[in-house]
Formats: sequence, C-alpha cells, structure tokens
Amino acid sequence: MAAGPAPKGRDSFVQSLSATAERVSQDSGIPASFMLGQAGHETGWGKSEIKNADGSSSFNLFGIKAGKGWTGKVAEVTTTEYVGGVPRKVVAKFRAYDSYEDSFRDYASLINNSPRYEKAQATAKTGSAVAYAAELQKAGYATDPEYAKKLSGAINSALRVQRAQA
Repeated sequence: MAAGPAPKGRDSFVQSLSATAERVSQDSGIPASFMLGQAGHETGWGKSEIKNADGSSSFNLFGIKAGKGWTGKVAEVTTTEYVGGVPRKVVAKFRAYDSYEDSFRDYASLINNSPRYEKAQATAKTGSAVAYAAELQKAGYATDPEYAKKLSGAINSALRVQRAQA
C-alpha cells in the first residue's frame, strides 16, 4: 500500500485495507472484518489518523499506545480518555509503524499474545462481533464506557461493505 494516508470514508477505507486485513487474518485467526471495523472505529474510517510530529501518518490504525515495553517509533498526540466515566484530554504516546500492514500485524500480535486479551482472542474465533467487542472492553482496550457498543457496530458495518464488494 502507498505511504499516503488511509482513504477517508467507510467504503473506500474498507476496500483499500481489505487485502491487508485478510492476509493478517489468515496468520492470526482474527476475522478481517473485526480488524477493519476496529481500525475504522479508531480512525473515524480514516478521517482522524494518528500523525507524527511532522504531519506524516504513524500508520497506527488501532490506537495502540506505546507502553514501557515498546521500543519502536512513537507519535505523541492529544487524545480523549475517560476517567471515572468523564472524558478528559490528555497527551499520550502511541506506537508508530512503517506501514498499515505493520499496524495490523502488531494489533493481531497484541490480541493473540497478551494474557490481558485472552478471552477476546478466544471470542474472535466464534465470529461474534458483539462478544469480541465486549471482551475487548472488559480487558480495558479503551476507556470509553460505550466502546463495545460502538465497536460491534463498526465491525458489522465493515462486514456489510466486505460482503457488498465480494
């Protein structure tokens, strides 16, 4: 994929990243539609990607933060976190990648290899977007109290686009 920003808008976003998501899905067992829906939700279907300081894309489609164990590149941005159910603006460090495929692969590795997401990983294999989203929320993937509801809707939306283009 080109080094430019992800296409904006649900249909073009899903269409342009489907092949990448399918490749990673084959290796990871996480359905491509789950990853596409989550990437779409996290970026507003490509409208609000995490940028590096110079304005270039960080290729971080999943809002994965750069914790203490991360040794790769970092993009520092202002984001909204929910603390006690109240939204607050904070500056956070996010992982930065060289490509969208690297972002998908790191996300799949995080879900499949972190004990924190063990139940989500098991749920991915059932094909239930609602159950997967609920397990990600329970594991603390995001602080938004409505995350599971929003994510399952985005996954189902991505699935509809994939079916329409098949």
